[in-house]
Amino acid sequence: MTHRFPVRVYYEDTDLAGIVYYANYLKFIERARSEWVRDLGVDQVRLKAERGVVFAVRRVEADYLSPARFDDLLEVETDLARITPARLILDQRVLRGETVLFSARVTLVALGATGQPVRLPAELCQVAAAPSAAG
Repeated sequence: MTHRFPVRVYYEDTDLAGIVYYANYLKFIERARSEWVRDLGVDQVRLKAERGVVFAVRRVEADYLSPARFDDLLEVETDLARITPARLILDQRVLRGETVLFSARVTLVALGATGQPVRLPAELCQVAAAPSAAG
């Protein structure tokens, strides 16, 4: 199932040409990933406080396909591509209507309190792998 997250383009998101500055697409997909995890029932604040575990982006492969502009209403779609005990791979797209403006494959890992890699939390692996997890 695909998780969907709406994003409105504000003036602050644009550059001098009036189009969305390229780095802001990364902010849009970050917000969508945070909401996806929240919708899975994983409390990231509690996870950090109780176990010292946080998520970090390990890799991003991004394609900028078409520009978004001020006041556009966009939607970020997030799909789980793959999950292992050590990493979560997501496919994310930013769309305006049916048009894909940006796409990315994002690899996430979990880090412990001292910054060392740790296994993903079991509860995340269970709910993310469930058939209705991303909806």
